[in-house]
Amino acid sequence: MQLYTGLINHYKDRLPVDENTKFISLGEGNTPLIQLKNIPSLLSKNVDIYVKYEGLNPTGSFKDRGMTMAVTKAVESGSKAIICASTGNTSVAAAAYAARAGIKAFVLIPEGKIALGKLAQTMIHGATIIQIKGNFDDGMRLVKEVADHAPVSIVNSINPFRLQGQKTAAFEVVEELGDAPDYHCLPVGNAGNISAYWMGYKEYHQDGKASETPVMLGYQAKGAAPFIKGEMINNPETVATAIRIGHPQSWDLAHTVKQESNGWFDALSDEDILSAQKLLAEKEGIFCEPASAVSLAGAMRDIKSGKIPEGSKIVCTLTGHGLKDPDSAIAQCNSEDMIIIEPEITKVRDAILNEGID
Repeated sequence: MQLYTGLINHYKDRLPVDENTKFISLGEGNTPLIQLKNIPSLLSKNVDIYVKYEGLNPTGSFKDRGMTMAVTKAVESGSKAIICASTGNTSVAAAAYAARAGIKAFVLIPEGKIALGKLAQTMIHGATIIQIKGNFDDGMRLVKEVADHAPVSIVNSINPFRLQGQKTAAFEVVEELGDAPDYHCLPVGNAGNISAYWMGYKEYHQDGKASETPVMLGYQAKGAAPFIKGEMINNPETVATAIRIGHPQSWDLAHTVKQESNGWFDALSDEDILSAQKLLAEKEGIFCEPASAVSLAGAMRDIKSGKIPEGSKIVCTLTGHGLKDPDSAIAQCNSEDMIIIEPEITKVRDAILNEGID
């Protein structure tokens, strides 16, 4: 059995590294592609839906794919510190990979606007956390400015090595399905991931490893939907904190993806996003964070309307694990539904039978 040692080593012939590059890895990538068994029947449509469960990366999100490359190249260039702005997941990945590399991580996060699970991870990895009285877009502006005044490497998705790492998820999808899907649905915040997937699909298609490229569909939250409005927005708001971004850094790249793939952008309400998150957990046993669920929510709506036709093979990327944001999950569940009994076998039996189990 050959030990899997991370996506850079696995795809080194397709990444900007050489024999002298020291890979900074936590074993990221190689995440499962899971076919949904129960949700498609609820839609009354003949479709195959798969989810690329990126929440099973080492720090619990797809950000690890880009961060392994960004930190590897930062170390290769001699950097002793990295910096990023983040709504949560980027800060976690930056902190973890910096710790692995033995360098310092500085993260700018919006005060009071980061999910508890992500804050805990960032803190325990030892990053220097700078909370700003503003949103992600303010943080991104400051990060780009400070890089001119301090010896730090930016590891946000404006770093081209990030997208190089993230494109490997498309490679894995093609390898597992045997070809590209008909449609690929993704959450869109900063828009780097949809751009990276498209890069990967095009590369495999050009090399004959896929017979086609998918239609790329990007979904946003209605309160943070600059691609739907057609312009940047200054005060984005949504329960899906990972995509609470009004000024996407990959704006032009994402528009190119839409045009080249004949895809589209759309937006969903917070209620639809949370409903999809809960449905996925209850019907399929897969727990993702709210921002991840927007890809499935959008796919389900477009399948029901016929915009995605019957017979289609669809992949939805789930960008982060549900434990990233435990508060939003708990808020959807009714604690009054818990059964509290005395520790007696008859009470346990009655509790079971009262639930309709024969």
